[in-house]
Amino acid sequence: MSTDTLLDASVHIFDARGVARRFRHAAIFGALDALHPGETMRFFNDHNPLPLIAQLRDRFGDKLTFTYRQTNPDLTVIDISVADLSVKARDKHAEGGCCGSCG
Repeated sequence: MSTDTLLDASVHIFDARGVARRFRHAAIFGALDALHPGETMRFFNDHNPLPLIAQLRDRFGDKLTFTYRQTNPDLTVIDISVADLSVKARDKHAEGGCCGSCG
């Protein structure tokens, strides 16, 4: 990961290494709940959080995407992005289908 890359305003840093392990998952869920569609949480951790990612997929489904930016033994950096579901809905309707929110 390049350290000279400037962060976009839609990318928010979350460094889990500074959060007590006991509170990490709750803090991460809260941070993701606060994001708007199109925003990204750049997540820093001291290990690859595979169980957490499984929990996030269960809770948020297709709303989140995960992009690994760096993985090594002491640091994992993942961009967790919130999908703009309204775009998917518009695309689905353009194809003649239903997004499931029509009622």
